[in-house]
Amino acid sequence: MNRLINKVAIITGGAGGIGMSTARLFLDEGAKVMLVGRTESTLRKAATDLDSTNVDYCAADVSKSSGTKRYLQKTMDKFGKIDILFANAGIEGPFSPISDYPEEMFDSVIAINLKGVWLGCKYGIPRMNEGGSVIITSSVAGLKGFSGLGAYTTSKHGVIGIMRVAALESAVRNIRVNTIHPGPVNTRMMRAIEQDISPDDAQKAKKGFEAGVPFGRYAEAEEIADLVAFLASDESRYITGSTYVIDGGMVAS
Repeated sequence: MNRLINKVAIITGGAGGIGMSTARLFLDEGAKVMLVGRTESTLRKAATDLDSTNVDYCAADVSKSSGTKRYLQKTMDKFGKIDILFANAGIEGPFSPISDYPEEMFDSVIAINLKGVWLGCKYGIPRMNEGGSVIITSSVAGLKGFSGLGAYTTSKHGVIGIMRVAALESAVRNIRVNTIHPGPVNTRMMRAIEQDISPDDAQKAKKGFEAGVPFGRYAEAEEIADLVAFLASDESRYITGSTYVIDGGMVAS
């Protein structure tokens, strides 16, 4: 406990499954937390559920520089500094082959999943304290291809490039930048993907994903949060520029 005492953390996608689980753990570890998302009512409920004086929220579009600057400034105004940026916001987009994929949806996925991370690093890292940590949510889809998820896979490959450049550029200030690569997680996103793949029997799609995981199950959001907390803490003070796979052996199979 108290691995993050006196630390201030921003979590984009803060009201989602991984975001909320991470926020709970960060608060338990002593951090102050700013939740960021697109919908104010959802964020307000998330903050209420967390029930802590050390949490606040900011409705912002992470794909816009104005939205990025807004959540950074609100964090500074509320808590006075930034030590941790968990760039976790993301959307899955439709399940469709590249030949049929809607161009406007490709643009939306890239804007949130890829440009949102780039903007967070562009404007966030200069405002972070020395010795801070940036954790970026990629995916196993950032390490291998997935038919039908072309935009999502592209975006999750792309954030690795942002991470590696940002890690090199930030090393002079001892700011660490790493990506995490979850396999399937029991969250709303996977429910949506399952339904899109198999509209008449989403459980069939779920079983198909589970069959590709050597552990035979999805991760829980709390398990992803454990990895994020390690990378946010000083326990990872000599780790940067790395890809952290948390997929039950999926990439190895």
